[in-house]
Amino acid sequence: MMVTNDGATILKSIALDNAAAKVLVNISKVQDDEVGDGTTSVAVLAAELLREAEKLVDKKIHPQTIIEGYRIASHAALQALEHSAVDHSKNPEAFKKDLLAIARTTLSSKVLAQDRDLFAQLAVEAVLRLKGSSDLSHIQIIKKAGGKLSDSYLDEGFILDKKIGVNQPKRLEKAKILVANTSMDTDKVKIFGARFQVSSTSKLAELERAEKEKMKAKVEKIKAHGINCFINRQLIYNWPEQLFTDAGIMSIEHADFDGIERLALVTGGEITSTFDHPDQVKLGHCDLIEEVIIGEDTLIRFSGVAAGQACTIVLRGATDQLLDEAERSLHDALAVLSQTVKEPRTTLGGGCAEMLMAKAVEGAATRVEGKRQIAVSSFATALRQLPTILADNAGLDSSDLVARLRKAIYDGMSTYGLDLMVPGGGIADMRDLGVIESYKLKKAVVSSASEAAELLLRVDNIIRAAPRRRERH
Repeated sequence: MMVTNDGATILKSIALDNAAAKVLVNISKVQDDEVGDGTTSVAVLAAELLREAEKLVDKKIHPQTIIEGYRIASHAALQALEHSAVDHSKNPEAFKKDLLAIARTTLSSKVLAQDRDLFAQLAVEAVLRLKGSSDLSHIQIIKKAGGKLSDSYLDEGFILDKKIGVNQPKRLEKAKILVANTSMDTDKVKIFGARFQVSSTSKLAELERAEKEKMKAKVEKIKAHGINCFINRQLIYNWPEQLFTDAGIMSIEHADFDGIERLALVTGGEITSTFDHPDQVKLGHCDLIEEVIIGEDTLIRFSGVAAGQACTIVLRGATDQLLDEAERSLHDALAVLSQTVKEPRTTLGGGCAEMLMAKAVEGAATRVEGKRQIAVSSFATALRQLPTILADNAGLDSSDLVARLRKAIYDGMSTYGLDLMVPGGGIADMRDLGVIESYKLKKAVVSSASEAAELLLRVDNIIRAAPRRRERH
């Protein structure tokens, strides 16, 4: 069972047979991969552009004429969006306020809306630690059922959801770490159907002794790396674990693929499977490894890792479904913020940016002759549908609110948008309310939606290909 209001998650979970619908799903996926948010907006805008185009086709306007009009409109809309964008990156304090506002705006429609101030702060702190990088693999999210969402916090280190070996120290300073993916049980014979046949129990004991010696030799090779911590993706059986304990080496087993990849990344080490050449192996380092308790579970925290920007956000919540949705919501916020750090310009939300673009497109329509003018005007109509849908979703009178907003924008109130928090709704200055969105996000929505609409308008018919048949030799 999945509970979500994330547009990309819903769209990719739906079984579709319609080719045009698959195009809309694909642009939503691309939006999610590129920016992290705006997945619903891009699908809705593309659908509205197609709805307007259908009306024009019914009026005997050729699709090529509509496409030309849409291109003119898209160019005018993006120019207006760029003109309205603001860049505060030269002022760190103002830029951080913008990032917090963007995070709050992104989280307002999510399950984290009630605690958006807390999670906006967590997301901004985590992204600023990346120092301009958009590599979110340095930010780990751990979900632990129990408590409430407001109990979530950011830990300045890497947390691994595993336990330290039996009878081994639970705290290790100045760790030298060997990260491995190797078999630490008895080296099995890799021949299918092979069997050992012995004539006495002494032979069996001899066989077991030989296996132990092989494992001991492997442990000796690992010890030769001069490490005090060994982390393996696979299981570490009792015998090698005891050997590590006797040697004073902390061992951590079954660190799954995702965990070990992140661990190698943040500690500066490399994953190795052979141990014959210690001089060619890159070890990981961190200042402190210790066990910590979160809720009722014991985990391992790595502090002072080589990648100083690494951190972990620990999510708490009542159910697994709630935690999964919280993770998706937080990931959207992190993705948008990381892109905003790279492209620091911001625009205003609440339908403000869409109305400014619609105004610019209508202005461009007056400078276009012929049937293309109708297509340009239709693009503006589609843009106005986004604030209309916004008001409808809030249960407000969209006709009245959008009309008032349109008048305000045309009267020169270029920072006004929909205020959905007041009873009955209203219009207000979005900058004063802190309703700010990423310029890159808005630009991607308009560009992708118009390109998808143009692609589908060029389609005359759909030919279903026959299933491929396996050739018999």
